[in-house]
Amino acid sequence: MLALRSFARSVPRVARISSRAVRPQPSLLRQAVGFQQPSWMPTAPRLTASFHISAVRRQESEVQEELVAKLQSEILLEEDMKEDEDLSANIKEYLESSPFQIEDKPGQQDVVLTRTFGDEKIRVTFTTADLNSMQETEDMEDDAMYDNDSIEGQSGGANTKGAINQGNTRDGNFRIAPEDRVAPADREELDDEYDEDLHEQGFPVRASIRIERPGKGSLAIEATAQDGDFVIEDLAHFPSAELADPQTAEQNWARQALYTGPPFANLDEDLQILLEKYLEERGINTRLALFIPDYVDHKEQKEYVRWLKSVKKFVE
Repeated sequence: MLALRSFARSVPRVARISSRAVRPQPSLLRQAVGFQQPSWMPTAPRLTASFHISAVRRQESEVQEELVAKLQSEILLEEDMKEDEDLSANIKEYLESSPFQIEDKPGQQDVVLTRTFGDEKIRVTFTTADLNSMQETEDMEDDAMYDNDSIEGQSGGANTKGAINQGNTRDGNFRIAPEDRVAPADREELDDEYDEDLHEQGFPVRASIRIERPGKGSLAIEATAQDGDFVIEDLAHFPSAELADPQTAEQNWARQALYTGPPFANLDEDLQILLEKYLEERGINTRLALFIPDYVDHKEQKEYVRWLKSVKKFVE
């Protein structure tokens, strides 16, 4: 596009230069023969070459129209995909019965849940970015699995008898699918168990939990919600709420200088259990751990449709 625009602008300039070289200039005639042009004599018009880029513009218009049509079809497809009724019911039921208030701003990927518990202010933050990062990780793992030519338990250059799913590798070995090592009578039962486990398995979503008390600072808990459980990774205490989520370089520097506690997994097991119960009393429980991934999936779908509409409006 930039090259075409530069070419279109340069052509008239070249044409003007060439026309001056062919047509005698009045200033040169005046200098050569002393000719004085009367004031009533009209000056000769300058010749310029015209360059039409209608074909280029027509091609650009076709691409733009095709892009707009594709965006519109994607919008209709996403809007026609009805959300699972049970999922919608779970989200609605939790929001109606939960003590948490939700803050979900359109166009932003972070979601915040807030509530009070006595004199405590509790805030739980999670994001739709975890869903996209999980999908990227799964794609990388799938690519790595298919690129791996080594076969566990198979000697180099050996062929395995009775394997169904076989394929030559670069080193002469045969690919053997894991199910080929299982008796045919047992494969169907294992497939059913695998499908059931895959259906029940959810995706992990990180949750940042903050509990503040007046004059006592803040507890900062970093956890992951998955399959109805919260896996606590870190639990730190800060003397002021500002240090739990620093907004300036000075606050971040002061935070780094503090000893905030050991990793949660290094704590005594009984202490871990009591801290988990402490969080459960404040609503950091199984219901919330199930709600967060469901809502992330729900919000990501809404934001994707919103993004499609914004891009379409810009392109039109």
